[in-house]
Amino acid sequence: MSFLSRMFGSKGAEPSSGAGSKEARSETIAHLKEFVAGHQGCEAFIEPPTRVTQTTMVIVADTGEWTRRRVPDTATARKVAKQLGVPVFDVNLSGYPSRMREWNEKQRKRS
Repeated sequence: MSFLSRMFGSKGAEPSSGAGSKEARSETIAHLKEFVAGHQGCEAFIEPPTRVTQTTMVIVADTGEWTRRRVPDTATARKVAKQLGVPVFDVNLSGYPSRMREWNEKQRKRS
């Protein structure tokens, strides 16, 4: 079983394009790995699905810089975080870290 199949489910009936495609999955994993490798103190925060968005995962570095990507579900987000070696939190229970808000504010002031 391939790494992506283990992370995102079985190999059956996979779309050839769009957010659920193998290419999109590979790009998501590669992006998250690159972000974690380039930033210290990363933590993952799982955001539940809403009426307009699917489950997402935010990775926040110790500087407050962050990135967000869609994931199929909470279980997959936890598996990806484990694979990346970062602690994972449910944003509904923990909230967002203050360093993320502070970083966002600094970015707004620069604009």
